[in-house]
Amino acid sequence: MSNGTGKAVTDTSGQVVISRDSKGWRVRLAVGCFEGQVEGTEGQQMKTKDNSRKWLWWFLGVAGALQLYFVRELLAAFALFAAVFAVFGLVIASLYLLQKGWTVAVERVAESGRPVVSMAKRSVSAVEDLARRPLRRPGSAAAQ
Repeated sequence: MSNGTGKAVTDTSGQVVISRDSKGWRVRLAVGCFEGQVEGTEGQQMKTKDNSRKWLWWFLGVAGALQLYFVRELLAAFALFAAVFAVFGLVIASLYLLQKGWTVAVERVAESGRPVVSMAKRSVSAVEDLARRPLRRPGSAAAQ
C-alpha cells in the first residue's frame, strides 16, 4: 500500500504490496523484511486480460445458446400441440355439424308426403312392433 509519498510500504508477511509511482499503480509480492521490490518483479503491472475471463464468456455464450435451443424446442412442442388440438377440434366440429345437418334433413323428408316416406314409416313401425314382442311364447317353459 502507498504511504502517500510514492514509496511502497512493504508488508513483511509475504503478501501483495500495491504502490503508485510515475508510471501508475504496481503490484509486487513482499517477501521477508526489506524495502523495495522482489527480484523479478520489476516493471510487472497488474494483468488486464486473463484467460479465465475468456473461458467465462465462452461458458456464458454456450449457456445462452442452450437456453435459446430449449426455448425453440418448447415453442416447437407448443406449435405441434396447438396443431393437433386444432385438428381434433375441426374433426369434432365437423362431425357435430354433419349430425345436425342429418337431423334437419331427416325431419324435412319425414314431413314430406311422398310415397317412399310413408312406406319407410310403415316399415319402421313394423320393426318396432317386432322389437316389443318377447322372444318366447307365453306359457312356454324356460330354457334350462
